[in-house]
Amino acid sequence: MIIVPILVLFIIFGIWGYFAYNGMVSREEATNGQWAKVESAYQRRADLIGNLVNTVKGYATHENKTLVEVTEARSKVSNVKLDADNLSETDVQQFQQMQDGLSGALSKLMVVVEQYPDLKANQNFMDLQNQLKETENLILNERNAYNDVAQKYNVYIRKFPKNIFASLFGFKKKGYFQAKPGADEVPKVQF
Repeated sequence: MIIVPILVLFIIFGIWGYFAYNGMVSREEATNGQWAKVESAYQRRADLIGNLVNTVKGYATHENKTLVEVTEARSKVSNVKLDADNLSETDVQQFQQMQDGLSGALSKLMVVVEQYPDLKANQNFMDLQNQLKETENLILNERNAYNDVAQKYNVYIRKFPKNIFASLFGFKKKGYFQAKPGADEVPKVQF
């Protein structure tokens, strides 16, 4: 007599476990897929920057230091490979720091460009600059979408009793993109 209720509980627990596990897999894959979109957007930016550097080289031959900085930063970023299954807070922050380094080098390049009116008027350069602007917006959107998907995944695997299954099956919390330090402070503009 007591075996039947235990068997029923075991079956219910098994069915619940099946759906909980599959829910974790689905959410983890959604997070990994969104991470791939983030990486793709950053790769597009790196490719555009390479083309931009080549265009600037033709005009700004004595700006070698800046061009080398951009090229080196781009190379560092291109060599960073993260495993989507193990995106810890530290991994995402390191990835973001590398991308920020490239953004800083790119800002220096744009300052150099201001000194060359012929370059700013070049149609190829203007097209690349517009594509880069669109790509920066794409990166922002993909990062925000990644944070949303990662948040849903993290909440799902951390709620009781799913957190027990998550721990048993190796599902780990995903890291988030965060604002740069000081981004919460209002910039001071002085004229």
